[in-house]
Amino acid sequence: MTDGHIHIERGAYTLDWIDKFVNRAVETGLDEIRLLEHNYIFEEFAPMYDAVRAYSGYVDAWFRRSAGIHKLSDYLELMEKARSKQFPVKVRFGLEVCYFKEFEDFVCELTRDKGFDFLLGSVHFVDDFAFDHKPEHWAGLNIDKIYRRYFEDSISLAKSGLFDGIGHPDAIKLFGHRPSYPLTGYYESLAEDLSKSNMYADQNSGAARRCPETATLGMDKELLGILKRNNVKIITSSDAHCPEDVGYKIKELSSLIESF
Repeated sequence: MTDGHIHIERGAYTLDWIDKFVNRAVETGLDEIRLLEHNYIFEEFAPMYDAVRAYSGYVDAWFRRSAGIHKLSDYLELMEKARSKQFPVKVRFGLEVCYFKEFEDFVCELTRDKGFDFLLGSVHFVDDFAFDHKPEHWAGLNIDKIYRRYFEDSISLAKSGLFDGIGHPDAIKLFGHRPSYPLTGYYESLAEDLSKSNMYADQNSGAARRCPETATLGMDKELLGILKRNNVKIITSSDAHCPEDVGYKIKELSSLIESF
C-alpha cells in the first residue's frame, strides 16, 4: 500500500516533522510514502510564474503569500538527513512540478542530478488560468476550450521526458465542470504517451477530499480503464498537505484500480 503524493510544506524542515507523516502512515497500514513539495515553494522556480501572476491578481496575491519560502538546497539537505535514518515504512522524496511547456529546459536544468527519487509533473494552469483554486473563477469561461487545452498540455507533459509520473491527470473536473464532447480520444493519446515514456499516473483522492460534492474519487473510470489497457502503472495517493490526511481513501482507490 502506497501513498504516492504527500506535501510537507506546512511544517519546518525537520526529522520530527517527517516522523509525523511516517507515524500516520503506520497507523493507516501503508508500506511506502512519497513526500514532495510544490516547486513554487522554492525561490529558484519563481520565473516560471510571471505569466500566471500577470493574468490574475488573485494568483499574484496567492503567489506572494505561498511561494519562494525556501531555497531548493533547504529541501535537498532535509532529504539527506532523512535518508540517514531508518523508518518503519519506505520513504521517498520528490518534487511536484507545475508543467509549462516553455519551461521544460528550465525545469530540467534545476532538477537534474539533484538526488530526487521521483519527479511528478502536474498541470495546474491552463493558458495561465488557475483552474483549481476557486469555482467562481470559472464563471463565463469556455469550458470546452479549457478542457481541450488541459489535455493538450497533459499530453505534452507526458512526451517531455522530464517526469516519472503525472499528477492527478484529470484534476480539471474538480469543480464538476464537464465538456460537451467525449474525452476518449484525449484519454487514449495521454495513455499512449505515458506508456511510451514509462511514466505512472497518480490515482489521487485529494479532489474528493476538497470538493466532495463535485469531485469523484480518483480518476474518471473511462480514463482509468484506458490507462490500464495501455499498461500504465497507477500509484495511489492522498495529496495530503498535513499528517492527518496521509492514507486518505487509499484502500478505496486501490479497489477502483483492481476493478478493471
